[in-house]
Amino acid sequence: GLTMAMTKSLEDYIEAIHYLIQSTGSAHVAEIAKTIGVKMPSVTNAVIELAKLGLVTYEKYHSIKLTKAGQEAAATIYERHQMLTKFLVQLGVPNEEAEEDACAMEHILSPITIECIKKFVGEKH
Repeated sequence: GLTMAMTKSLEDYIEAIHYLIQSTGSAHVAEIAKTIGVKMPSVTNAVIELAKLGLVTYEKYHSIKLTKAGQEAAATIYERHQMLTKFLVQLGVPNEEAEEDACAMEHILSPITIECIKKFVGEKH
């Protein structure tokens, strides 16, 4: 799907924008930079890329908004993240490490592996 066109960092940006909108109601370049720990020009470039992909709408000095496609992408990324965290916790990984490792894993695992883990986690309940 669309998420394949997104690089790891673009996925991180979508996640951060989604998180900021959920928690504070808006997402600005400076806040995104702080959340991800990158410089503001990097955020601006990423936002322009995301806008080209039709995932966000962005006007200078305004809050960045997720489009419908952007919201769907964010939901997919978030779900995958939650699922991987749950998987690691089931293996006995402490919560904090599970969170961090899920972050790293979600970008490098193949879709097939993700599907298998999803099944595995689902069957545990």
